[in-house]
Amino acid sequence: MKLGYIILYVENVLQTVEFYEHAFGLQRRMVTEENQYAELETGATRLTFAANDFVKNLTTVPIDATAPHKPAPPIEIVLVTEDVEPAFQKAISAGAVEVKKPERKPWGQLVGYLRDNNGFLVEICSPLP
Repeated sequence: MKLGYIILYVENVLQTVEFYEHAFGLQRRMVTEENQYAELETGATRLTFAANDFVKNLTTVPIDATAPHKPAPPIEIVLVTEDVEPAFQKAISAGAVEVKKPERKPWGQLVGYLRDNNGFLVEICSPLP
């Protein structure tokens, strides 16, 4: 068994993909013609987005829609880079909301927190030393 995808449910898939391309420099792998599902290249495990309406047709499990004005869902997206501070500033310039500026942790990692255009918490950090 291996982790293949992380799927986040969002109101607007195409807007979210474009945000992640501009804010974090991730590359689009694919977007369906209906803009109901998309994948971004992130290494071995893909970060994917599906429309809130799309998931309602797949399951009866209730999904609470995310939004920037709501509390962040209990999940965190972690993006690892050698250049934390420039990446953090680029994300803010693209519309991410600063939660906590990058700071050095006791174990040596540089870590900062943002919220994306849907309200998800995004950590930008350096690799573990």
